[in-house]
Amino acid sequence: MEREAMEFDCVIVGAGPSGLAAAIRLAQLGREKGEELSICVLEKGAEVGAHILSGACFEPRALDELIPDWKDKGAPLTVAAKDDHFLYLTESKSWRLPTPPQMNNHGNYIISLGNLCRWLAEQAEALGVEIYPGFAAAEVLYDDKGAVKGVATGDMGVGRDGEPGPNHQPGMELLGRVTLLAEGCRGSLTKTLFERFELRRNAQPQTYGIGIKELWEIEPAKHDEGKVVHTIGWPLDTKTYGGSWLYHFEKNQISLGFVIGLDYANPHLSPFDEMQRFKTHPSIKPLLEGGRRIGYGARALSEGGLQSLPQLVFPGGALIGDTAGFLNVPKIKGSHTAMKSGMLAAEAAFEALTSGNERPTLESYPERFAKSWLKEELHGVRNARPAFKWGLWPAIAYNALDTFVLRGKAPWTLAHHGPDHRSLKKAKDAPKIDYPKPDGVLTFDKLSSVFLSNTNHEEDQPCHLQIIDAAVPVRINLEDYDAPEQRYCPAGVYEIVRDADGTNPRLQINAQNCVHCKTCDIKDPTQNINWVTPEGGGGPVYTNM
Repeated sequence: MEREAMEFDCVIVGAGPSGLAAAIRLAQLGREKGEELSICVLEKGAEVGAHILSGACFEPRALDELIPDWKDKGAPLTVAAKDDHFLYLTESKSWRLPTPPQMNNHGNYIISLGNLCRWLAEQAEALGVEIYPGFAAAEVLYDDKGAVKGVATGDMGVGRDGEPGPNHQPGMELLGRVTLLAEGCRGSLTKTLFERFELRRNAQPQTYGIGIKELWEIEPAKHDEGKVVHTIGWPLDTKTYGGSWLYHFEKNQISLGFVIGLDYANPHLSPFDEMQRFKTHPSIKPLLEGGRRIGYGARALSEGGLQSLPQLVFPGGALIGDTAGFLNVPKIKGSHTAMKSGMLAAEAAFEALTSGNERPTLESYPERFAKSWLKEELHGVRNARPAFKWGLWPAIAYNALDTFVLRGKAPWTLAHHGPDHRSLKKAKDAPKIDYPKPDGVLTFDKLSSVFLSNTNHEEDQPCHLQIIDAAVPVRINLEDYDAPEQRYCPAGVYEIVRDADGTNPRLQINAQNCVHCKTCDIKDPTQNINWVTPEGGGGPVYTNM
């Protein structure tokens, strides 16, 4: 069956902050200059916001530029941040430290980023942008000159065996004069462009973290709307990068989360279980007692910063948002930077689209980035994350020097440690970690957590977690690393099963549980797992996250 095709001036893959900001800015420019532009945004989630997960303490700088009257238009930014607290935790105590200036949240808002994206989608549609949720971009399309000419959505109704079923529907081709990829962290299409166009040849390796979030409803007497708390230290050792956030949101709700750098070395470590253990700390547990957990989710984030940015443009399009890696690590914020990158790309796209070229190159996007506050912001904090390869206390000391003395203008740029998947020690060389059994009240298991994420996939479809060599999970991962995929996955997707007598170990993939965090694609020590997009509409459906 042939695929139908639709043609647009601009096709945007991903309805997150960067993709929607790009769509809005491009549509605004079209209206201002009297140019009719057709703009399409594809979103693999069942609805806009379904796959969006963030803390989120939101800095409105980019939004102020994009939609100056956002308050009058009802943007869901209502809880102003106040009272920053920065704590160092030991197993039984907490010590308040001076809040680093980058973590000062005066003027920011505690929000649901998913709800903000839903609102941004409404603003985009009001400008004539077409948004298609539930359609996953599964393939990059190229013209006869090798330039990107758009994307194709995945076929629907394909059985687990790869054969078309009775309800088979071929995907559609979305053809654009310009294609912007806003897939978020570790984009499956973006990876293919990295290889085809060698976009990472002049970049440091990207380094990642995994963020695990819970939404809690707590007792009203304990709620302090707008309060912001960040912690470092326990339960992690000083060689493992990570920390927590705790934001007092609206309606007696708190956003509680933990981020761990995926360069951790101990294969026995479980980011999910570290998050659960964190909640038992004497400074955290009393706040949650008497409350109830109402949401759960996880996602990876790109932490490499400026020196890990790839080449931003390719023939026929550009990379924006977290798919390129614009997160500001010391701020623990990437939404405003993602939006700004989308806006800069949109301005370059408008310039290119009105030049008369059939499929132009966005040459001015890198130039606009180089002159923007986004570049200045990322340049000033470029050494913060790589300093942690020395350990917690040396990194804190260096970052104090960089912030207060050098003011982000050091005449050097630190290198990262290398790819995250190479950092694991062999299991025999690393101490085992004894995680307490969850009590179902304060701490939980993975399956009950995934239930709260509303995750679902059509069961009879090809597995979207592709194992390149079927022998590797047992021969290498299990033998050398004690099957770390069982622990780094926050959703219970990977499981080593055996026969009744304990023999014949093999990897079982519970793809139905996948929350699309991409951690497996990043952390697998042999890079034997390839995450590709499943049928559109599958995965989590986050509410108020």
